[in-house]
Amino acid sequence: MKVVNLKQAILQAWKERWSDYQWAINMKRFFPRGATWDILNLAEALLEQAMIGPSPNPLILSYLKYAISSQMVSYSTVLMAISKFDDFSRDLCVQSLLEIMDMFCDRLSCHGRAEECIGLCRALMSALNWLLRCAAFYAEKVKEMLEQVAAEGQMKMCLERLEKMLGSTKNRALIHIAQLEETSSWNTVEQSLLKLEESLNGLSNSTLRSQADDCISLIKSIPTMLSVRSEQLNKTGFPTVHAVVLLEGTMNLTGEIQPLVEQLMMVKRMQRIPSPLFMLEIWKACFVGLIESPEGTEELKWTAFTFLKIPQVLVELKNYPHGDKVSRKGCGLELFAALCVLVDYACCDGAGACLLLQECSKQGLLSEANMTNLTDKRKADREDAPQLQSAENANIQPNPRLILRAEPTVTNILKTMDADHSKSPEGLLGVLGHMLSGKSLDLLLAAAAATGKLKSFAWKFIKLNEFTKHISTENSKSAPVRALLFDISFLMLCHVAQTYGSEVILSESRPADEVPFFETWMLTCMPEEGKILNPDHPCFRPDSTKVESLVALLNNSSEMKLVQINWHEVCLSISAAILEILNAWENSVLTFESIQKITDNIKGKVCSMAVCAVAWLVAHVRMLGLDEREKSLQMIRQLATPLYGDNTLQFYNERVVIMSSILEHMCADVLQQTATQIKFPSTGMDTIPYWNLLPPKKPIKEVLTSVFTKVLEKGWVDSRSIHIFDTLLHMGGVYWFCNNLVKELLKETRKEHTLRAVELLYAIFCLDMQQLTLTLLGHILPNLLTDSSKWHTLMDPPGKALAKLSVWCALSSYSSHNKGQASARQKKRHREDIEDYISLFPLDDTRPSKLMRLLSSNEEDANILSSPSECREGGGRRVVAPRDGAGLPRCSLLGVKRALAREHFLPKLAKCSGRQRGGGDSVMDVAKSSNSTSINNAVSGADESSWLHLHIPELQVATAPAGHAVGARALQPPSHICLGS
Repeated sequence: MKVVNLKQAILQAWKERWSDYQWAINMKRFFPRGATWDILNLAEALLEQAMIGPSPNPLILSYLKYAISSQMVSYSTVLMAISKFDDFSRDLCVQSLLEIMDMFCDRLSCHGRAEECIGLCRALMSALNWLLRCAAFYAEKVKEMLEQVAAEGQMKMCLERLEKMLGSTKNRALIHIAQLEETSSWNTVEQSLLKLEESLNGLSNSTLRSQADDCISLIKSIPTMLSVRSEQLNKTGFPTVHAVVLLEGTMNLTGEIQPLVEQLMMVKRMQRIPSPLFMLEIWKACFVGLIESPEGTEELKWTAFTFLKIPQVLVELKNYPHGDKVSRKGCGLELFAALCVLVDYACCDGAGACLLLQECSKQGLLSEANMTNLTDKRKADREDAPQLQSAENANIQPNPRLILRAEPTVTNILKTMDADHSKSPEGLLGVLGHMLSGKSLDLLLAAAAATGKLKSFAWKFIKLNEFTKHISTENSKSAPVRALLFDISFLMLCHVAQTYGSEVILSESRPADEVPFFETWMLTCMPEEGKILNPDHPCFRPDSTKVESLVALLNNSSEMKLVQINWHEVCLSISAAILEILNAWENSVLTFESIQKITDNIKGKVCSMAVCAVAWLVAHVRMLGLDEREKSLQMIRQLATPLYGDNTLQFYNERVVIMSSILEHMCADVLQQTATQIKFPSTGMDTIPYWNLLPPKKPIKEVLTSVFTKVLEKGWVDSRSIHIFDTLLHMGGVYWFCNNLVKELLKETRKEHTLRAVELLYAIFCLDMQQLTLTLLGHILPNLLTDSSKWHTLMDPPGKALAKLSVWCALSSYSSHNKGQASARQKKRHREDIEDYISLFPLDDTRPSKLMRLLSSNEEDANILSSPSECREGGGRRVVAPRDGAGLPRCSLLGVKRALAREHFLPKLAKCSGRQRGGGDSVMDVAKSSNSTSINNAVSGADESSWLHLHIPELQVATAPAGHAVGARALQPPSHICLGS
């Protein structure tokens, strides 16, 4: 049929106001099946009719959008039709065309012969040329004062589409193929590019200019794509191993060695990593973590992890009992030369590597001959390296040397702490005073944490804190010593809890009357991240007579008395006393000078009193309105300011350093919430590491997507990204976090990219493997399997990648749960136990909150944060109400589940399992023997041997014309993937 008749049909639809689906039905009825819509130029005809007036025809545009979504027209014909529009003065028409491009430019595909794929390459180059002309037109209009604002808006939209198109490596590769195929058309693009550069000369808007320069540089790089070294497809890096080590060093230094060994060996088996490369990746992760760590406490923790804990881990890997042990030759140290630059950069001097080799030799990882050989090689490598001047060398003590010296010191201190404190408290006080000087405390704590002695270390200080309760025969000479012992032990325990987690302090279950004072105070009164305290809790309301006597003591005395004072009771009473003082101040009973005198008494002798007072004030400020917080915050500011004078107890300056660090951690949340700044005195330490990483006023879904995209581009997870992921997991919840990351995985269409994404996702899921696995298997996969609009996403390669991720997570969770292994970071999440697997839905944070809806973008609001419907059984336990989908009866829905599971996803699941457990049952065998009715229904009758898989071909871009077609075809998703709207 002729094109004129096609136009008449479009006009008739417009006159009769057909809806988009009515139009599509009638068009298919009117025209024969022999000719395709591309041959009839349907896209061009629709655009021609829609763009007749000064503004586009919305009804005819809806026909075109429907045709694109239902794949009546190919993307190439739409792009060619758009590129023929050249009246850029009609702003509304240009906006509509840009919106149409947004529908598919991020997922261009072509299903057909190689010639059609080449057509897509040509169309994309034409669209690029059109966008350049459009941007150049508006760049000229920006210079006209009357239309400057409107032109800037239009130009911004054009540049955003250019960035989106050129940001994809696949799109640039398609344009590169078109450039090789049609040199004359590329010359036109270069002319348009030159015109745009000329138009930018007089552009005053720096943002637009920077945006345009980025696009121009990307376009200029297209012709040289083949000359750039292609991505290495052979595996030399293993991001999962890297991230597991990074997680352990950053968030779980105090964890036991065996769970880490089991997890690493699980990764090694699942990914079939050769032993030498496996061990080399562990070393690489250690030194990268050491380089990335912020200076201060985090750097000391990483040094202890690398030089003290990792050698112990390697010993366990070498002696692994299940036939998969790492040989002595496989310890990775023979490949140490490959890390020369990394090691030298991580350590201050060349001795760092030699110290590490010595430590590995002590653990039996290196023979004497290998040790001598590697040491000599390192010395030879360092001969030509620049050396620090001798004067500088004399003053610098590198952290590795300090950490290795601190390890035996920890043992000696533990022995000293076992002695009878009542015989020589002054001698013990001298030892504690030396521990507080400089960075000695952090060195000792890092060494104790890396060697598994931190819990014992903390318990010794709890016993010392309890010892200070004995005041029966105290005089004025012994009272200051007892006060200092209480204060130092209290401050040290607070510092340990904030740096390494409160679970290090907690002891085994014991009767309530035997629980130590500090443990009780920490659980009920100490502010922590994510922990909200009630200032009216009974723990803050002790005996009123003790409170009254404490208020009188603080208000009337010139300085705090020390003799016969029970410091434990004072710390429990100080919160109520502060409330009385604050009320008196707010009611003008006390003046500001009186408040200064009281706060000086609180912080002047025993710093732990100030810590307890600020702990209550932080909880109190959270409950106040904006106009009621001023005096409470002013009191916090007064307590945080050190008292400079001679009438203070011994080691005051050292104690103030620790107190300031503790107060800064305590106040961080509330100061951010109230937008208040309190300048804490210089503590000699860095500010709180990895604090407040999320960008302000940006939806958390965008943050998650952008961070994962950067991680995917780099190919490994860095320390900052790990902490951002952990923050987002806490903020968004398990379901939201897992759902959106799986969506990112399913966006990938290249085989090698999906494999990398699976490795990275598995590593990210290690943040809370068990709960994320339950969510993946119990929520995400059933939703994908029962929603027909998402079935196409489960095809190769992303479907196979998701199956592999599911198998890896299931094996890891099952293995760690069977052995009762859960890291400290997972125990802190306070979620239900994995034993609630009966319904698969025991998660306590899957329901979307109003705050989460506000934080997330408006896009897909119903799907991003929604979780399966919940109801309560009689016993009060949460279960999930079944959802039958789009009105389907239960029986037909079950049929869909079984068919889809057999045909697509379960075959991939079985293939990915690949007898992972070394001769044991595969995942499919386990599934078939499962007692779960739903799994048995899906799997029954499946023939594992009959499942076939298609694979996307590798990219082969050659200079010969035949190679162009092959390359264009290879860049497309597999032909069985249907890309709907």
